[in-house]
Amino acid sequence: MTGHIVSMRLFIALALALLFAAPGHAQAPSGEALYQRRCAACHDNADGRTPPRESLRNMTPSRIMRTLDFGAMMTIAYTLTRAEREAVAQFLGKPGAEPVPPPSAYCSSRTARVSATTGAVWNGWSARPDNARFAPAEVAKLDAAQVPKLRLKWAFGFEGDISAFAQPTVIGGQVFVGSAGGVVHALRADTGCLQWTFQATGPIRSAIVAAPLDAGHVLLFGDLTGWFYALNASDGTVLWKKRPEEHESVRLSAPPIVHDGLAIIPVASWEESRSLNPEYPCCTFRGSLTALRIRDGSQAWKTYMVPEPAKRTGQTPTGTETWGPSGVGIWSSPTVDLKRRRMYVTTGNNYTVPATSLSDAVVALDLDSGRIVWSRQVRPNDIYNSACSTTPKGASCPEGSGPDYDFGSPAILTAAGGRDLLLAGNKSGIVYAFDPDKNGEIVWEARVAQGGINGGVQWGMASDGEHVFAAASDVLVTRTATARILDPKAGGGLTALRVADGSRAWHDDPSTCGTRANCSPAQSAALTAIPGVVFSGSLDGHLRAYQARSGEMIWDFDTARPFETVNGVKATGGAIDGPGAVVVDGMLFVNSGYTRYGGMAGNVLLAFAP
Repeated sequence: MTGHIVSMRLFIALALALLFAAPGHAQAPSGEALYQRRCAACHDNADGRTPPRESLRNMTPSRIMRTLDFGAMMTIAYTLTRAEREAVAQFLGKPGAEPVPPPSAYCSSRTARVSATTGAVWNGWSARPDNARFAPAEVAKLDAAQVPKLRLKWAFGFEGDISAFAQPTVIGGQVFVGSAGGVVHALRADTGCLQWTFQATGPIRSAIVAAPLDAGHVLLFGDLTGWFYALNASDGTVLWKKRPEEHESVRLSAPPIVHDGLAIIPVASWEESRSLNPEYPCCTFRGSLTALRIRDGSQAWKTYMVPEPAKRTGQTPTGTETWGPSGVGIWSSPTVDLKRRRMYVTTGNNYTVPATSLSDAVVALDLDSGRIVWSRQVRPNDIYNSACSTTPKGASCPEGSGPDYDFGSPAILTAAGGRDLLLAGNKSGIVYAFDPDKNGEIVWEARVAQGGINGGVQWGMASDGEHVFAAASDVLVTRTATARILDPKAGGGLTALRVADGSRAWHDDPSTCGTRANCSPAQSAALTAIPGVVFSGSLDGHLRAYQARSGEMIWDFDTARPFETVNGVKATGGAIDGPGAVVVDGMLFVNSGYTRYGGMAGNVLLAFAP
């Protein structure tokens, strides 16, 4: 099944059966017992729509796990523990490993050489620690006049995946990028040839951060099953591997920052989705920042965003225990402020009562100790979990649940009018400017989108110092028993606000869905800016470039098509979501393919140059 995109129909019966699997706190049954109890009635009596058991037997366990983790069944599998997914995959899958890259995909040298002296670096979430996602001229080496001349230089396919959502890191002519299949790839930036691969435990959404260690470099990143890794950058060997938080549902979706020999790791969670299982005792996760020593992975400090461990608060109408307080995950990379020796994080919502004060907030912490200095909450009492998304609401949805208007993207540190500002976009559709010298006092706020559970500002804004650019998601999804259907006319829009006062400079609403299936004009992907230009990806598959001052579109590339790849993998582009483009050393890199909301599948990394 090399390069094959697995259809949702192929797995829907298995998905529906797994929906009511054992709760996250219970001991997972054997894969065979789970299959016989929940799956055999459909798969042993396939009717042409449901795949027969023999078809599932032709897939490896790792391929089935990929589908459960971030594939056609991901929406259903969120309710399952990792152990339950593994049990089903091991029972159903055939023995053996996934295909390995052919020799023709590799460079002549299998060693990645990272230079510590190069100035053309995009390392982690942003080109600079301010999280402005702005590549200055000396980093981008690409100007506004060259952008309309951008042409595809090479494409690299991720074997067997249907989403491509890990932002590349580019340093010293090297590209390091993870994948939905949990594989880290070391590539040459100029050709896309492969040097080495590393298989992680789970999908990798986090960008990779390269940090000097002894005479070489270490690569630092997390996966969506809660493991954090330190690899030798030259060959991909493991130096150490740790879990910064022991909760079963931990999800590491954001890159760490590196400071004074420490990797500071934002911790988020899947647990709010576990609430879809009416037997799951929701919820006990607490978001945190954890500092691990780069040399050996030992813990230096940890700061929780929920002040105390969850306690039993009662039970649902169906008799399942309820717990709280919980939630307040950190979905994005911290912003570094060396002048004040602080870092800033934006936080998620509470999952269960009681509400806490650090949810839906910007939180300032001491850069050296992790001590909380101040916080500014923009929406109190935003208590929400996935049980609140069903009709009628599930048993674990708290009474008076909030709108789920949390922060999914980091704050930007910039300056205007003689003072520093922290800029943060919220899922409510509002962009805020905070004063870091006045305990986060709100200086101005501006609406750029309608907002919603999947709306507003999702994964990241960009700023060139004069403007802050904010793209709107506002994706509209209709759920059926078997699929999620995107509205091809709802969502999207790119707004430039003046940093000084939040006034609107320009706005654009591109949309080219037409009759394209699984299409939405939503622009939920993170933005990227270079001098004079801002880049925006969309769920319609397009990557667009705009003049920063006027909003005029100067380049548009449709990624939703097949590509011939340098590694020989059959690959297509699709929806662009999550992390955005990276511009460094005269080249632009972007991943294409995102199925999370029913969007267009894809499995390709694209590299452009004039």
